Amino acid sequence: MRVQIDFSVLKQSRWYELVLRFCAGGLATAATGIIAQKFGPGIGGLFLAFPAILPASATLIEKHEREKKEKACLQGSVRARKAVSVDATGAAVGSLGLFIFAVVIARFISSHNPAMVILGATLSWVAVSLLAWQIRKRS
Repeated sequence: MRVQIDFSVLKQSRWYELVLRFCAGGLATAATGIIAQKFGPGIGGLFLAFPAILPASATLIEKHEREKKEKACLQGSVRARKAVSVDATGAAVGSLGLFIFAVVIARFISSHNPAMVILGATLSWVAVSLLAWQIRKRS
């Protein structure tokens, strides 16, 4: 499966599905804030890496893929699982990239130009994410 942007899928989403995604992200962020207040920012920051929208998007992707196949009078559960799997893999790859971003920031922000550190961390995130995606694709 190729990575691509497809804006036509926005027409498939209903308003309440978007609200569900928004609420899931908000709840995860609020929970992270509570954890940070109780245990400190170091521990709270670990929970920011949780892909807050992943659970909501996985269920919506599964539903949309299954509905597409059912409209064609086909069983769509296998296709739906594969689509959710690709989405979850992308989230994992992105999280790995974000981890590298955080490591670069933590290591260099206090001793180097902040703008250059953020640029370097962003480039590291992109490079690691693309490399991890290519490795996943070949296996």
